[in-house]
Amino acid sequence: MRKHPRRGGAAMQNTGPGIRLFFGALILSALSLSAAATPPTRPSAANTNISAEPNTVADLVARLRKQAEASQSSPAVRADYDALRSAQSLSAAQLPYADYAYLRLLFEATRDGGYWNLHWAITDREPNSDAIWSQWRARRGTSPTGITATAECDELSALYAFLARRGGVRNVGLFWPTANHTVAVWRIPAAPRETRIVVPTTQIFLSQYDSFGSRGFDPWKQAKIYEYGRRDIADDARLPPALIGFFLAQNDKYARASGLSLQRMRQLRDGVLAGSLSADQARRKRNANASHPPPSTTAARTRISSATCKRAQQRPSDGHRPTPPLAQLRLDLHRSHIGEPRKPATRARNAIWPTVSSSATQHWPSD
Repeated sequence: MRKHPRRGGAAMQNTGPGIRLFFGALILSALSLSAAATPPTRPSAANTNISAEPNTVADLVARLRKQAEASQSSPAVRADYDALRSAQSLSAAQLPYADYAYLRLLFEATRDGGYWNLHWAITDREPNSDAIWSQWRARRGTSPTGITATAECDELSALYAFLARRGGVRNVGLFWPTANHTVAVWRIPAAPRETRIVVPTTQIFLSQYDSFGSRGFDPWKQAKIYEYGRRDIADDARLPPALIGFFLAQNDKYARASGLSLQRMRQLRDGVLAGSLSADQARRKRNANASHPPPSTTAARTRISSATCKRAQQRPSDGHRPTPPLAQLRLDLHRSHIGEPRKPATRARNAIWPTVSSSATQHWPSD
């Protein structure tokens, strides 16, 4: 009978590493399957953390989130949020307040004529924000009345969508209401279909009263709005400290103001950036209007009932575009307290109210 060799001590020692490798592979496979089966957590403006070096893009985004969080305590920001939620028929769970506050801050800062002093002009560049970042990185000084970067509507919308995603707010993409114009849209999952909130980064084709949530464009004209996922600049890219300081100081001054006040300031600032009015003329215009301040925005909204908002959203039989609820609110305030009739929407940029000084919030009501 043939004898099989015995498994002595040496033989057993040789098989040990193989067994350990086998079980190690099994454990790694199990961990991989577990990770694949676990859905990723949705980041939001309230829970996304970026570890950032000073004066980098990531550092700027982290500070913007903190300033947006601080702005949530403003009654004016809360009132604008409640009005938008009511107009869009969304619950607080569907439209998180933290996300809204962050996107609102970005909108007022990065829009054409916003308080980061971005200026619209035809550039014929690609629809991304690369050129804006390049201009910012090359800038060595800032002033309250100086342009920080020049860009076209698609570039401004790309900048907005890029910063939205970097700050943890998803589903912000680009929308072409016409072949030669671009704005941003924030998509909100809802039943029976998603809600699309228009974010007009310029006033082109809109009235001077249209703002965040405007119904001046129909976002359903575009079948699909894709989230802007392009990485226009690296998180660790450095920015001039003076520029970051200017952006953050502007946020501190204006982020807690009412949407109506910010809209007026944008119109003033836009005129100075466009060169149609001097800073002196803008200050005089600002001070003249500040002597006739509008009432509390909250009180004005109380007068405009939810029934009025619903009627404003209904398309009239003559086929004209219905007046959007938020724009109607601004119109009522302007007509009753300023006496200015609503201007028709035009393609030209509005330069009716040009810029404000750095102390504008000392003279302008912020609710």
